[in-house]
Amino acid sequence: MPSFDPDVVLRAQAGDDGARERLLATLEPILRRFFLSRIGGQPDVDDLVQNTLLRVHTGLEALQNPARFKAFSMKAAVFELQDFYRGRYSGREYLYDPDRPPTDPSGPDTAGLRVDLERALEVLTPKARRILELREMGYQYKDIAEMVETTEAAVKMQVKRAFERLRGLLTLAGLLFLLSLGTAL
Repeated sequence: MPSFDPDVVLRAQAGDDGARERLLATLEPILRRFFLSRIGGQPDVDDLVQNTLLRVHTGLEALQNPARFKAFSMKAAVFELQDFYRGRYSGREYLYDPDRPPTDPSGPDTAGLRVDLERALEVLTPKARRILELREMGYQYKDIAEMVETTEAAVKMQVKRAFERLRGLLTLAGLLFLLSLGTAL
């Protein structure tokens, strides 16, 4: 097992990117072995390793004793593993109902039902649009909350309300389309 030089940890805490990269690169195989020994070769191992490295990266400045870097890192790994076991962990957050994945929007069965997405998004507040854009880019709720300076619960509520509003709008557009088909016949 590699040891972590407290001087390298101090340099990383002081902003030395090279020292930080060396620490995280040395830590990565240790974390990988840790997760593989606990959950096996599941595809979630890569996500757990990356999330733990992110926790270590963002929390490094809070580490008061540089000689305890490995213990600090393994504690972050245990927290990730606990989240995984409790079902709170999801390597992938879906923006659609996983039981009904979206259909191909360019398929022949949806050709007549296309709605101008930009116009549909105009009914949302600028903040709600921004949150949806960040979710589409793959940001987690907690990261979005920091970016828009609000709580994670408020971000989740904004997403829920935005989807409800868009769902209602799209339902209305679909009904109007069907009505127009009926009068055209």
